[in-house]
Amino acid sequence: MEEIAMIDLVQWVGSSVLIGAGATLVMDGWAWAQRRLWQIPSLNYSMVGRWLGHIPRGQLIHQGIANSAPIPGETVIGWVAHYLIGIIFAAVLLGIVGLEWAVNPTLMPALMTGVVTVLAPYLILQPGMGAGIAASKTPSPNLMRFRSLVAHTSYGIGLYIAAVLVSRVWS
Repeated sequence: MEEIAMIDLVQWVGSSVLIGAGATLVMDGWAWAQRRLWQIPSLNYSMVGRWLGHIPRGQLIHQGIANSAPIPGETVIGWVAHYLIGIIFAAVLLGIVGLEWAVNPTLMPALMTGVVTVLAPYLILQPGMGAGIAASKTPSPNLMRFRSLVAHTSYGIGLYIAAVLVSRVWS
């Protein structure tokens, strides 16, 4: 019985890492395409690293993260956090729908996960970086909300694509 549980744990962790990192890569590919094709700026992960770097120093909320003191290694911190969060969201998805989904993925759970994960920037990242809840303090809050939703929808599509690829590995 313990052997089966260990196998499930290894498969859950492995699937979470592969699917989450793959989905995040798809999200980043979409951001890259938007930047190249339509000059739509994407999130600066150095600023995410700066925000995260200030948290242990007792500052969670900033007036404007770009005006806060730089943190050594903020770019690396931001990018690593971006991929770890993608992996964690994938692990939560697998925890909810079960490992069977990684073997036989369907689009709707992945897409719904992508849409739901937009709550993280709306309620945590944007307020913490000084943009307000759901980008309410930005010059174009509805545009920023839409861009976040599109980014997280691309993550959801990436979850499905990555899961299809991973399912071939586990088969």
